This record gives sequence, structure tokens and C-alpha cells, in this order.
Amino acid sequence: MEKRLKSWQGWLLFAGTMVVVFVLGILAASITERRAEIASVMNNKKVEITGIEPINEKFEPNYPREYETWTQTMDTSFQSLFNGNQAVDVLAARPEMVVLWAGYAFSKDYSTPRGHMHAIDDMRHTLRVGAPMTADEGPQPATCWTCKSPDVPRMMQAVGVDNFYKAKWAAMGSEIMNPIGCADCHEPTTMKLQISRPALIEAFQRQGRDITKATQQEMRSLVCAQCHVEYYFKGDGKYLTFPWDKGFTVEDMEAYYDETGFADYTHKLSRTPILKAQHPDYELSMMGIHAQRGVSCADCHMPYKSEGGVKYSDHHIMSPLAMIDRTCQVCHRESEETLRQNVYDRQNKANEMRNRLEAELAKAHIEAKFAWDKGATEEQMAPVLKLLRQAQWRWDFGVASHGGAFHAPQEIQRILGNGMDKTMQARLAVSKVLAKLGYTDEVPMPDISTKEKAQQYIGLDMAAERQAKEKFLNTIVPEWIKEAKANKRLADQI
Repeated sequence: MEKRLKSWQGWLLFAGTMVVVFVLGILAASITERRAEIASVMNNKKVEITGIEPINEKFEPNYPREYETWTQTMDTSFQSLFNGNQAVDVLAARPEMVVLWAGYAFSKDYSTPRGHMHAIDDMRHTLRVGAPMTADEGPQPATCWTCKSPDVPRMMQAVGVDNFYKAKWAAMGSEIMNPIGCADCHEPTTMKLQISRPALIEAFQRQGRDITKATQQEMRSLVCAQCHVEYYFKGDGKYLTFPWDKGFTVEDMEAYYDETGFADYTHKLSRTPILKAQHPDYELSMMGIHAQRGVSCADCHMPYKSEGGVKYSDHHIMSPLAMIDRTCQVCHRESEETLRQNVYDRQNKANEMRNRLEAELAKAHIEAKFAWDKGATEEQMAPVLKLLRQAQWRWDFGVASHGGAFHAPQEIQRILGNGMDKTMQARLAVSKVLAKLGYTDEVPMPDISTKEKAQQYIGLDMAAERQAKEKFLNTIVPEWIKEAKANKRLADQI
């Protein structure tokens, strides 16, 4: 019996060894095959591309599948329960936001984002950049172009990073032509993922981290983190900076801003020094379970496709809910309906808190204005303004990240909940100020039930804004395009 047992053990050991050898052989063959595929592509390039090449169409002959899917970002047909890839007028749907951004350009115009191919067109059309008729006019710096085009690193190289940032937005109008594309994320010779914008590299350096040590999987998120982050324009030079020095949380960034005394604008009604969150998608995703399990942005937003035996990344970057079979179900075995509802449940709960917070925060700003009008002093209002700054920062941080309710649902609920707490504290503080001024009745609320009524209440002349924009689009933009064509900066000049 003992001899027989040893014999079986020997056979099992031999069989196990053979299985391991077989699996390793398959892996080696797979790696060899993948290297051969890459070598084949590199050796069979139809077009040689070197340096910073902003014209996306030049990459099509070498990478037709990736290019074709990238062009699909022009599509605006997808709509989920919240957002999609359509340009929806958010201010029309949520007029309280006009009041929250009183004194800032976002109170004029704010729509949900469309796909990458719309980046340049949407930037030109938004009322937030004004209607500059000359290169040195307009409310915004060239920094606003930073995430919109592969022409940006080209111009940074040509004029210098500092000079690019400090220029006016209109000064780069004839240069920034091609929408977000290939060279933003890829080194053109090898197509290796790269960081093409300095702000992310600089943020890593200030944290004592070397971004060149990032793994391939980390890079599949970091190329997105060049743009999908919280940032601000630092100093008179409007230098693009990520406020990550103290950490990624809403409190860490608030402490960073408070220490430097920074504010994006002063609220027109309450006189609060406001922090305007941009879109902290990367930061919030890092706080969620998927990132903690090693899932990258590209895994869900650029899932692999197979075609004719070729496996490649889908560059139709959009919501994973549009392609659950290639995103969620790669790891999760539940039905599409179940997985979609899981997402909607998280979004609905966050949206419930957001709705309540927006309504209360708008009232708080209006009440603060009422207190100022009644003769409140700066000393009396200081605690109110501090609470309003904290409340609005949490509201904006929680809603500016379009995927935050899924990426980090617990963190979003915490942030919005803290925002509600700060808002109610601010309203209580205002009521105490008013009581000292002899006013104990309820503060009268204006009719802000529509975007138009809210914009009129905060003093915007929207007819003039739209008229100026129409003139700009019909006269200046065609001149920019004509100049770019003459300089062969657009695809039809190849």
C-alpha cells in the first residue's frame, strides 16, 4: 500500500509539473505572439510619425482600428439615468446652480460634457470664455486650452510652458485646432503611453514621487489624470497646478488652498471667497474599491475589443454602462440589468443628497446677501463666509466629478453630508447676525425657479452675452480656422 501511495504521489507530482510547464509555455507563447504583433505593427507602418504630432488623422494609416473607434467619440446618442455623452443644459435643469456660481462664468453657461472629438468646438462655443475680438482680449488665459488638444504640448514646446499659460485664451485660437487625440496620451514613434502635460509630472515631484516609475497599468489611469483632476491657475502667470501637496481628499485640498489664501472668485451675493472644484475624477476614483483592486480608468472606459484575431483598446471613450458586456461583466457575473441598477442605486442616493444641498446652499448665499444689505459688518460675517466657503467647496467637489457617485460612493456621500452640515451651520450663523441687527423674520426668497430668472436675479445680461458670442463665432473663429489651414495645422491640409 505504501509503495502504491508513493507511486501515485510521484505521478501526481509529475502531472503537476507538466501542467505548470504547459501553462508557462502558453504564457511564453502568448507574450512572444504579442511582441510579434507589436513588432509587426511597428515594422509595417505606412506613415512615419515623430515628435509632437497634433493632427490625429495622421495616425489612421498605422492604427486604423483605434482611430475608427476614436472618431466614434463624435457620437452623442448615449444617455443613461444621469449624464451620457449629450450636451445637456445643467443650469436649465438646476437653476440653483446659477446662484451658487454668481460672479463666476459658470453661472452663464454649463453643459454636460460630450466626447473628445467635440473638445475644441465646445470650448469655442461656451459663454465662459467670452467673445474676444482680438488676441489680447477676453476673460480667460490660454491655460484653459491645456486639456483640449494635442496642439497644446506642441505650443508649450514652441513658446515655453510659462509663456503658454500667461497668454490670453484668444492668443492661441489659431493654433489650438485638433481635438483631444493620439499625441495627448501616446509617444508617436512607439505609441508607448506618455504624460504630455507638465502639471501632473510637477504634482508628483512635489510629493516626492517619480512618475517615470509608474507601471503600465498605472499609466492607463495616469494619462487620464493629466486632465480629469482638480486644478487651479496659480499666480499672475495662471500656471496650471494640481493642489495635491497635502493629499487627495476634499479636506487636504481645502487646507492647501487655505494656506495659500487662494480663491477662484468672490461670490457676488454673499461675498464669500469661493473655491471652484473642476472635475476631481482621478482623485475620487483612487478612493474607490475598483482602483484599490488595481482597476485602471482604461479597463472600464476603454475596454478591449477583438476583431479578426486582433485585440485592441476601444478608443470610443465613454460610460462603461454603454458596453456592460465588455466592462462590468468581464469581472462580475450578474446580468446587465442587475449591474446597471447597482450603479443607478448609488447615483440616486448621491443625487438625493445633492438636491437637498443645492437648495439649502442657494438659500444660504441669498440670506448672507440680505444680512450685508441690512448693515452687517465684516467681523459679524466672517464666521458665515468661512462656513459658506467650506460648504460650497464640498458641494462642488462632490458634483463636479461626473462619475464620483460610482467611483467612490461612500466618499461622495460623506462629502455631500459634510457640505449639508456646513450649509446649515452657515444659515444658523446668518440668522444670529440678523437677530443682532434686529431682524427676526424669515428672509424673503427671490423666484429662481428657472435658469433665466436666476440669471436675471444675479444681474446677468444674457442677451448681450449671446449676441457677443454669435459675433465672435461668425467672425473670429473662421479667421482662426483659415490661418490654421494656411499653416497646415488641420487634417484637410495633409
